[in-house]
Amino acid sequence: MDYPQAIDWLLALVDHERQSPALPRQKRIYDLGRMTAFLDLLGRPHHAAPTIHVAGTKGKGSTAAMVDSVLYAAGYRTGFYSSPHLHTFRERIRRDTEPVGEERFAQLVSQLAPIARQLEESADLGPVSLFEFMTGMAFQCFAQDEVDFQTIEVGLGGRLDATNVVSPEVCAITSISLDHMAILGDTVEQIAADKAGIIKPGAPVVIAPQCPEALAVLRAACREQEICPLQVGVDLTWEGGPANLDGQELTVWGKQGTYTLRIPLLGQHQLENAATAVAVIETLRGQGHAISEATLREGMAGVSWPGRLEVLARRPTVVADGAHNVYSMGALLESLPRYFDYRRLILMAGFSRDKSVADMVELMAGTNPAAIATRSRHPRSLAPGALAGQMRSSGITEVGETGTVAEALALAREWAGPEDLILGAGSLFVAAELREAVLGIEPELYPDLLPPDRRAPRPAGS
Repeated sequence: MDYPQAIDWLLALVDHERQSPALPRQKRIYDLGRMTAFLDLLGRPHHAAPTIHVAGTKGKGSTAAMVDSVLYAAGYRTGFYSSPHLHTFRERIRRDTEPVGEERFAQLVSQLAPIARQLEESADLGPVSLFEFMTGMAFQCFAQDEVDFQTIEVGLGGRLDATNVVSPEVCAITSISLDHMAILGDTVEQIAADKAGIIKPGAPVVIAPQCPEALAVLRAACREQEICPLQVGVDLTWEGGPANLDGQELTVWGKQGTYTLRIPLLGQHQLENAATAVAVIETLRGQGHAISEATLREGMAGVSWPGRLEVLARRPTVVADGAHNVYSMGALLESLPRYFDYRRLILMAGFSRDKSVADMVELMAGTNPAAIATRSRHPRSLAPGALAGQMRSSGITEVGETGTVAEALALAREWAGPEDLILGAGSLFVAAELREAVLGIEPELYPDLLPPDRRAPRPAGS
């Protein structure tokens, strides 16, 4: 099949990422039997390369991207699997830090499609989901290309995530907070217990700074596996340095040395993520893998992880960020005056319906912004009218509404002067569409990704 046919085939699979929030995806997964059976039929490609497994509520993607970038700078062949994507499914499977090409992507779908059908026909396990299938694609790609390392970001939670079939060289757990509560649990302790499910006997564990409740759960899980974790902020510390719109510096005091680094990512949380990535790299070095200090600096300076406090334009400054829960929204808004000098904040916001929208709007109101309620094209997006009402109720006095992110950008630019800051936030989907509107990126558009009220009518007889 060619690339468009491959995408059509994928979209026919069960996709828990797009389903109604009333149907929480992980509560329907009772074990990893289907994923294990799928990989068995493929020849167990997930065991072909040393694995770095990264879970967490916030920062896991950034941390994993940094690790992948450093390993590539060190001369290794690398595979990196992450989700969701910004503009194209190909972003989820990266080789040597770049998304796989259309031809390679289509080849992988063609190779795995018969296996998925065989599994569905031969066992009472149900159909392979889109996320499970793409996870298998990533492992197959990395095994066939004989990568030296594969960095695997957990999709959701940890214990029952489709990626939790690996035997990692090292696993890392970034900051844990409340998110996906309908799926993972109502408390930080319950969520931490689910994410602790990636901890395996004999695999070193790196733990990023955590609230006391989450840390207690993670440390208990490590004790059960007789592992002494490396705690970032205790065993390895950091301090931020100078910053501008192009990035920031930091110093990390590790167990193996002191490193002065520069990263092209903004935000205090990215300093924490960078320190966590350094802890992972030091762990790999301690296992005998050659990674010099020079390549550590090179890899950190060269990391690319767009849509996270990303400056897209200047005068007025336009920034995209995928903050989508209370913790990440608070960190984002706290970071703005530290990194940007602006007269007025114009906030373009759109949320998924299953998020803590009221709490995030309250945080936004505290910055006294002009606000534009909008929506992404994702089917779970909240209607702009409902969001605008919440904004007004929270005390925001200047509120606009648009049906698309591109329209929100046009309105924001009408409102803004050259010294103002336009921020698009509330979901990674809003950040992606803002990037498309500013940078002229052509996304992969699929009719079933649009909310029902925004889909074109089907031709008669279709």
